[in-house]
Amino acid sequence: MDLSGELAALKTRVDGELEGLFAAGTPCGRLCEAMRYSLLAGGKRLRPILTLKFCEAAGGEPEKAMPLALALELIHTYSLIHDDLPCMDDDDLRRGRPTSHVVFGEARAVLAGDALQAAALELALSAPLPAERVVRAARTLAAAAGPEGMCGGQELDTAGEPDPTLEALTRINDLKTGALLRAACAMGVLAAGGDEAKLAAAESYGLHLARAFQIRDDILDITSTPEVLGKPVGSDEANRKPTYASLLGVEAAEDRVLRETELAKSALAGPFPENAFFFALADALAARES
Repeated sequence: MDLSGELAALKTRVDGELEGLFAAGTPCGRLCEAMRYSLLAGGKRLRPILTLKFCEAAGGEPEKAMPLALALELIHTYSLIHDDLPCMDDDDLRRGRPTSHVVFGEARAVLAGDALQAAALELALSAPLPAERVVRAARTLAAAAGPEGMCGGQELDTAGEPDPTLEALTRINDLKTGALLRAACAMGVLAAGGDEAKLAAAESYGLHLARAFQIRDDILDITSTPEVLGKPVGSDEANRKPTYASLLGVEAAEDRVLRETELAKSALAGPFPENAFFFALADALAARES
């Protein structure tokens, strides 16, 4: 299959929908400008794409799941804005350009993230789907973003541990990175009204895909360059932050990427017999250079 072509087409659809959000002339002025600055800065749009494709694979209509898909990207973008703040990772480069707080100041960057989070829930609840599907999908999104999900993982990551273990690191990443990717897959199935077997398979795929994705990120922080990656490299080592690459070594971390990728693919074998897209995506993410 032509994975790159399908990803490009899906990304174009998502980008077109995002372009219409928080447009110029709305009352929020500079706040909307800050929201759009980060939201339209590029990126893979992986989370919304997963929602749309799992909706299709579960027998649903992807267009009706679009508000859920866009909501995920709003939550993801807000998390990046806050993650870059001086009180968090203190990064001044994201996707090849200055981070939000560098351009708009810390206060407006915080507000832009807050506003994107609120707008995400409003958007998710507007999906043209049966009410019970909308509510369950919105609850899935809120849970993935909250203290038992992404924010909880960020808290654990910020607090740090004096002698971290692989188990502790996996717990952090399953929340910080994995929760939203699992939600992206699950929300697609929920939008389609898929059964519990499909839901469990989608969540398992998302879990292992997220683990492989994060480990690959850790490797690239050591082996890549800012020009290729679009953000600073070497910051984990400089901040003495434990990663899979630092705890295992790059070679063993690469092996773990491949193992998690195979686990992601095997999760779909029964409930999703038409899985070529998801298999190809997992393989491509495992080998990515940026």
